[in-house]
Parts: sequence; C-alpha cells; structure tokens
Amino acid sequence: MRPTPAARYRRPGLVGVHCRLDELLAARGMTLRELSERVGVSIVNLSVLKNDRARAIRFSTLVAICDALDCEIGELLVRNPRK
Repeated sequence: MRPTPAARYRRPGLVGVHCRLDELLAARGMTLRELSERVGVSIVNLSVLKNDRARAIRFSTLVAICDALDCEIGELLVRNPRK
C-alpha cells in the first residue's frame, strides 16, 4: 500500500516547517521561562515547538506567542525546503 502524501511528514524532521522561536527570543532578550509565563504554555510544550518537534499548534497559542514576541506568524514559522 502506498503512503499518502501527508504520511511522509509524520516522521521527525520532515515536517517542512521551522520555528524561529530561539532567534526571536534572543533578539528580544527574553527567556523561554518568561515567554511561558506570559502566554500560559508550559516550558516543555514551548521547547517542543522551539526544537521543531511539534506536530501541531493551536491558533490561540500561536497568536499568544506572536503577541508576546511582538511578531507576525510568518516571522515565527517559516517553511523549510524539502530535502
């Protein structure tokens, strides 16, 4: 049986989206702990996002992170070229 096109992105590292959370935090002099407190998301969940291991994110969480970092969604999440 042939896998669906989306199935190839279920493996780690092949999602095709990169989260620039580390870069944005550094540019703003903010820690992951501080961001966690501001947006009400656990450090563990932010770490999963930061390390490109997230498979999904709620829109409300995405908006809260962007509000706290004063950025646009396109600054936080960028598309990786396919390998």
